[in-house]
Amino acid sequence: MTALRKACRKGARGVQVWPGEAYPLGATYDGTGTNFAIFSEAAYRVELCLLHDDGSETAVEIREADAFVRHCYVPGVSPGQRYGFRVHGPWDPFRGVYCNPAKLLLDPYAKAVSGTPDWHPSLFGHQVGLSRYRRDDTDSAPHMMASVVVNPYFDWGDDRLPRTQYHRTVFYEAHVKGLTMRHPEVSKELRGSYAALAHPAVIGHLAELGVTALELMPVHQSFSDVRLVGMGLKDYWGYNTIGFFAPHNAYASWGDRGQQVLEFKSAVRALHQAGIEVILDVVYNHTAEGGHLGPTLCFRGIDNASYYRLADDPRYYVDTTGAGNALLMRSPHVLQMIMDSLRYWATEMHVDGFRFNLAATLARQFHEVDRLSSFFDLVQQDPVVSRVKLIAEPWDVGEGGYQVGNFPPLWAEWNREYRDTVRDLWQGKGVTPAALIDRLTGSADIYQADGRRPLASINFVTCHDGFTLHDLVSYDERHNAANGDGNQDGESRNRSWNCGDEGDTDDPDVLALRARQMRNFIATLMLSQGVPLLSHGDEFGRTQHGNNNAHCQDSELSWVQWPEDGHPLLDFTRLMVRLRRDHPVFRRRRFFHGRPVQGAHDELSDIMWFRPTGEEMKHHEWDSVQVQALTVFLNGNAISEPGARGERIIDDSFLLMFNASSEPVQFVLPVNHGRRWQVVVDTARAEGGLSARGPKAEGGERLTLIDHSLLILQRPTA
Repeated sequence: MTALRKACRKGARGVQVWPGEAYPLGATYDGTGTNFAIFSEAAYRVELCLLHDDGSETAVEIREADAFVRHCYVPGVSPGQRYGFRVHGPWDPFRGVYCNPAKLLLDPYAKAVSGTPDWHPSLFGHQVGLSRYRRDDTDSAPHMMASVVVNPYFDWGDDRLPRTQYHRTVFYEAHVKGLTMRHPEVSKELRGSYAALAHPAVIGHLAELGVTALELMPVHQSFSDVRLVGMGLKDYWGYNTIGFFAPHNAYASWGDRGQQVLEFKSAVRALHQAGIEVILDVVYNHTAEGGHLGPTLCFRGIDNASYYRLADDPRYYVDTTGAGNALLMRSPHVLQMIMDSLRYWATEMHVDGFRFNLAATLARQFHEVDRLSSFFDLVQQDPVVSRVKLIAEPWDVGEGGYQVGNFPPLWAEWNREYRDTVRDLWQGKGVTPAALIDRLTGSADIYQADGRRPLASINFVTCHDGFTLHDLVSYDERHNAANGDGNQDGESRNRSWNCGDEGDTDDPDVLALRARQMRNFIATLMLSQGVPLLSHGDEFGRTQHGNNNAHCQDSELSWVQWPEDGHPLLDFTRLMVRLRRDHPVFRRRRFFHGRPVQGAHDELSDIMWFRPTGEEMKHHEWDSVQVQALTVFLNGNAISEPGARGERIIDDSFLLMFNASSEPVQFVLPVNHGRRWQVVVDTARAEGGLSARGPKAEGGERLTLIDHSLLILQRPTA
């Protein structure tokens, strides 16, 4: 024990300590003092350390314990107070136990965190460079971040969750800093912050685009690992969580002594006022403490075996996430922490839903992924969490981790099958009609069997992980040298096509084709059944110059570069979102029947597929041929589901003509499917959209589509 800590314990004599309560866990301010509660089955003794601005601390022993929860109440401790814990207990790496009272530990339930670790060797429980089995007794407090007591009171006014139904939802995935860091109308002191999200210019852009839900990349407290710091890089994306209740302090412009909580709440309130939901990308599968040689910052030093999934040799972790560890999903204390965190963000922070990173790990009670695991049982019965949007990234890096389509009925899923099929189509590879039919109509082959509907499919072409939309049509290969891994990191099979020239070019034909391809992807996304997701900046062609794994690039490379005078692709994206919003035939709540709908008084099927010749495709062709050109008929007079008040939904009908080949193709409009068709979108045109005075066509008429283009024709319902 260091001299500093001896002095701290002597100073504790003047602190008044009451027994307090075992619930709730964490630090809870009640207006006159703060209750502290922490779980540890491994601890012999736990000290609460109140940290002072001069670098000293006051340590008090927490003597009360109920069911391994140590608790106390300290009168006079108010919001802004920094604190941590020191856990006394066994140090035995061979049993997977790493208690070390020299290490100041974060509260797993901290509502705010101040500072960031500086990666001094004292942050590690073992003796770095000497032996991982020898305990390091150097005090880590001077180099460690600290938990903060927060004020739970906030004036939400008349804030109400928008509760936008899935069939009316358009997701927009964004990074807090990346979206706002270069916005010309946001002041420099606010850029990159929660407050910037609430800026009228940012909210105005989202609203004009037609976004209904802002899906934020991780905002839980995280930090950069020692390897990246040593390379002069950062954990930009934020998937290295250490605090599941605390907003990341680096995105706070108001301060990090609890002000980040108020700033985040203010941003949510402003977005809700504009009718925009807030969805959080959450990482409950692992923590930032990494593998067995990682630092001791929180869970490892509190009760390693209760929080982490240990290997058969308990010196090591089972790692199904690629991050060095995995949380123990059969531990009641881990499950309690995750559910408490979800409820906290839903009730206290007013968020509208969650996207679960590497969600397959959450289903691993033992080895296999199990959709009946305890976590899903808890979510299903929870009166708060079960009512918000729940979205799975349905895979992890462990054996059997690819689980698209296997999540329970309450859940929607990022549909990677959709992404791959649509990329293959417009890359010109050709896809089977069956594959394309499934993806454009909500992936019934994946979601229908267990009672889910098209809205279980979150459709995306690009996201934070991989190429941007601009780079998808500009690069064949990844260009990740800046990441420091010899261009070996990131996906090597991107299903991308550079349109004839790798990277930057001044060839007008290549540039025109790239612009057309971006319009094709945006149009296809908005025409597909399911729920569309856009990645921030794709609406005006953001580039990362071929870097498809910018997880460590907190720089101009990753930040959205806002155009000064608008952008043609932005106008086209707004047009396509508006077309989807105005026409329920593109956002059905139920799957197509592939036949006439009873009660529709229409002899035509609700959907039909045609060859370019105008002849209907036969079922035996669906799996036996590869197609690059076809026509889809959507019957707006044959929508089977009723409206919100039970009324019949009637919409216009549409023909969607796809030519993903490298040559012009002549299409024949199907006969007996209505007359008076009008072209409303033509991706071959630079502006994409057409006015009401656009070309008209009749059944049986021939139209020629240039290579890599899409035509949308509309027929008003009689």
